[in-house]
Amino acid sequence: MSETVEPIKTLPLVMKEPRGRKKPPAHLADLDEAGRKALLEEMGLPGFRAKQLSTHYFGRLVDDPAEMTDLPAGQRDELVKALLPDLMTPLRTMEADKGTTRKTLWKLFDGALVESVLMRYPDRATVCVSSQAGCGMACPFCATGMGGLERNMSTAEIVEQVVAGARSMARGDVPGGPGRVSNVVFMGMGEPLANYKAVIGAVRRLTDPAPAGLGMSARGITVSTVGLVPRINQLADEGIPVTLALSLHAPDDELRNELVPINTRFSVAETVEAAWNYASKTKRRVSIEYAMMRGINDQAHRADLLADVLNSYGDWGWVHVNLIPLNPIEGSKWTASDPADEREFVRRLEAKGIPTTVRDTRGREIDGACGQLAAKE
Repeated sequence: MSETVEPIKTLPLVMKEPRGRKKPPAHLADLDEAGRKALLEEMGLPGFRAKQLSTHYFGRLVDDPAEMTDLPAGQRDELVKALLPDLMTPLRTMEADKGTTRKTLWKLFDGALVESVLMRYPDRATVCVSSQAGCGMACPFCATGMGGLERNMSTAEIVEQVVAGARSMARGDVPGGPGRVSNVVFMGMGEPLANYKAVIGAVRRLTDPAPAGLGMSARGITVSTVGLVPRINQLADEGIPVTLALSLHAPDDELRNELVPINTRFSVAETVEAAWNYASKTKRRVSIEYAMMRGINDQAHRADLLADVLNSYGDWGWVHVNLIPLNPIEGSKWTASDPADEREFVRRLEAKGIPTTVRDTRGREIDGACGQLAAKE
């Protein structure tokens, strides 16, 4: 007996942001050290002050100019305005998991809204950042994808989400005492590789040694993508060993064309090959993200097919499957898989030698989990 499934309705794919959007003001996080110095000098200000401003922003996590006492009082406001303009305003912070998960709604300079999530675990603290206001990838089970793309975010707007999280940790605002941000995941709003230049700029700022940047390890940074194959190949040549997370969600083209519309441009085979190429060049294990949807993509035969697709590139430890219990979004017909089906899916992957975990979902009750970020006031 064949199952009859009604066709899935999706929005059109949008690869480029709408034209005519104003750019956010330039910020030191948009620039490397030489660029910061040059900008000050162009404005008739002493270039050496750029390093002091960078130390306050990245090293000391200062956000109050009054604390920047090594800057001359008469020039301080001008220097701060030149390299540390206000980029985003927090409108609301919601908490879950006894305060260890914090979702912040940000208003950008032009009124666009984005969200970031800070998650503290016993052994690490992770910031989930947005890279676009909205998203043009049109995946029908994702709240962000259903809203369409408003605009790309700048490098500094992306970095500011991490710096804000780092400040919260350093100041002890999160239960567990003062700490630091150890991990960043580009899994908030937007398709990171559709805003490639700004995202790579942000990764470089996060990994540049202080005071040029935050001095994080590239191994603590994960960049996710629905599968922009040319950009995955470009990322493999950047020389930054971030973890690549590929949102696959289906192992066959027929279903993936509906769930992840970019698949109509780059097939499962092309997408998985790009991920394999990334792993072979960087020697970093790729994470395959797979949202488990009841009756849609959680059948046993799809688990077998997924394992076969991944194993076709060899079993040298290049890949790991991360199953995500689907998070509910308001008014959606999509629901999470039955736990028994989820267990069988895991069993079949592991039986074929594919390392598999089921993600511990944080922030679901504040709509802060995967696929739930919609940035509404």
